[in-house]
Amino acid sequence: MQSLRRPYRVSLPMVVLVGMVPVYVFIPGFATGRAVYVPEVAWDRLLPLQPVWGLIYGALYLFLILLPVFTVRAPEHLRRTVLAYLLVWTTAYVFFFFYPTAAPRPETLSGEGFAVWSLRFLYDADPPYNCFPSLHVAHSCVGALAAYRVHRTVGIIALVCAALVGLSTLFIKQHYILDVVAGALLALLAYALLLRTAPRDEIPELDRRLAPVFALGILGIASLGTAGAWIAYQLKDAVR
Repeated sequence: MQSLRRPYRVSLPMVVLVGMVPVYVFIPGFATGRAVYVPEVAWDRLLPLQPVWGLIYGALYLFLILLPVFTVRAPEHLRRTVLAYLLVWTTAYVFFFFYPTAAPRPETLSGEGFAVWSLRFLYDADPPYNCFPSLHVAHSCVGALAAYRVHRTVGIIALVCAALVGLSTLFIKQHYILDVVAGALLALLAYALLLRTAPRDEIPELDRRLAPVFALGILGIASLGTAGAWIAYQLKDAVR
């Protein structure tokens, strides 16, 4: 019987990947005083701001970030997935440094309600820089494509979720259309170079069977996160 507890092996690419995460915060500082580009197309101006999409943005992105953590366990598949994320991070950072952009956010966010409150929190937590290509879209697509190599149905559902994340970035004015397209293309490049040839026959059958279970569990975690945010919104006036 295959073990349910096959430990991950910490590798140099994993360490490098984790070490690259904080760089995201510091890159905008290097753009100070430089020209900031606006990769806007006409269709961007046709999309209205819809704060409710911020809930989709947060919940589904959390789902897609956690999905490969629980479903990708075969050593070679895991190694290639980490390298795919590294490729995405490195390429995006190069663009962020040499092609600094700013998100198309409104100067003020008017309105009331849970969705507007949540979007204000998102705006405060994530500065409006590092837009092209969209790392949210690239991360979501890589996670979905990595899961696809384990379980096709789970992967297809995850790709639909990744598409919704891409749409949400447009409706909350976090990204431009070209940012989303570039992020998706970057993920496809990582898949073509690294994940597409990952040996499917080395993935244990137990991992395939457990993938839908883990996916449902992660969706539950994402739902609990949204519920927790709603409770915080309801209590915000009480703690003042």
